[in-house]
Amino acid sequence: MDIFFVSLGCDKNLVDSENMIGILKSHGYTITDSEEQADIIIVNTCCFINDAKEESIQTILEMAQYKKYGKLKALIVTGCLAQRYKDEILKEIPEVDALLGTTAFTEILTVVDEVMKGKKTTYFSDLKELPKSESKRILSAGSYYSYLKIAEGCNKHCTYCIIPKVRGNYRSRPMEELIEEASYLASMGVKELILVAQETTLYGVDLYGKKSLPELLKNLCKIEGIEWIRLLYCYPEEITKELIDTIKSEPKICKYLDIPIQHCSDRILKLMGRRTSKADIINIVNRLREEIPGIVLRTTLITGFPTETDEEHEELMDFINNLKFDRLGVFTYSREEDTPAALLKPQIKASVKKKRQKELMKLQQSVVFEASSKHIGKTFDVIIEGRIVDKDNVYVGRTYMDAPQVDGYIFVNADRELFSGEIVKAKVTGANNYDLIGEIVKGSAGNEFAE
Repeated sequence: MDIFFVSLGCDKNLVDSENMIGILKSHGYTITDSEEQADIIIVNTCCFINDAKEESIQTILEMAQYKKYGKLKALIVTGCLAQRYKDEILKEIPEVDALLGTTAFTEILTVVDEVMKGKKTTYFSDLKELPKSESKRILSAGSYYSYLKIAEGCNKHCTYCIIPKVRGNYRSRPMEELIEEASYLASMGVKELILVAQETTLYGVDLYGKKSLPELLKNLCKIEGIEWIRLLYCYPEEITKELIDTIKSEPKICKYLDIPIQHCSDRILKLMGRRTSKADIINIVNRLREEIPGIVLRTTLITGFPTETDEEHEELMDFINNLKFDRLGVFTYSREEDTPAALLKPQIKASVKKKRQKELMKLQQSVVFEASSKHIGKTFDVIIEGRIVDKDNVYVGRTYMDAPQVDGYIFVNADRELFSGEIVKAKVTGANNYDLIGEIVKGSAGNEFAE
């Protein structure tokens, strides 16, 4: 029985997909990379913003066509869209045979068995539950790096966000479970471990009564085979001295932090339900740069939030120009039903939101291009991702400054064959927009994020 998987949305969703694949493969099912050959198609969906919803719906409809033109016998929809729009999907897309909610993915085997018997079924668990698979994950992102989801859900309840309603409140995974999974990932060849959750900085508060991310990091650093550990989604107001000291002192931890700030205007931050201020953000950014030389900071912004004025947009422009984040992404505000922000007036016109987004990204482009040129002549550790097919001895890789899928690359000229996951030292010889160009340092290898 051949099963085709589509995993949409965030890296946290990808971990759920890999767990489902592991469950199915351990019970004899085959995972195919061809939609046309699939007996069953499973779409793990996202609904965080409108674009994600549209992508999920379009993908479901495209996969449904294989019931007419392929050998497809069953179509299963899982994840956030299934959790949020269960009734609408069942009514509007009759080709869907089963739905699984966000905390019910461990029931995928039961669901597959039922739909193959011709039953239509749904599985939705209490959002207070923390699903755990007894089967090993099957990696799909490349064996040299992998995501480790350390918690589920969120307690922040930002006014624009639907996540607590589809994922539940914050639940940390037990530390021993995470260490066991990370050790397994290392045994599978993973060298870069990327910690994710809706918010990683609050890890352990619900289980251990305190922020336990530093302790978790120290334990993960002890695992043989793991060379790099990267932290995503650290809310600025939750970053502690202990966390800073841990990042600074542990050589395996990338000097890189993703700290989503969303805006800088105190009025907008308050309307967003954020628990920080412009002054707080400036203070933590300056502190991180002072305490951890060479640290790379990534952030995300929301432009066109309801009631945002031209003056507040200009304030954000000035803020970005002054703080000069190393990496930055900008989303236009997405009006999500059942969120407080959806009721705010006035809502900003789509054309205005798009214009503001372009202005912010153009400004950030100049910030990054200027910074990139300053790296010329420096030497960095590079994790190799692959080879450029039509060019001899040119490889693509990443430095500690770049997370997979979202940041830039370094293109490395080498005098020998390199392999995916290999860590080498490369000297930067040029910069091309968001990417760097370099050449391998002969006899190089290492994991010290050298400059």
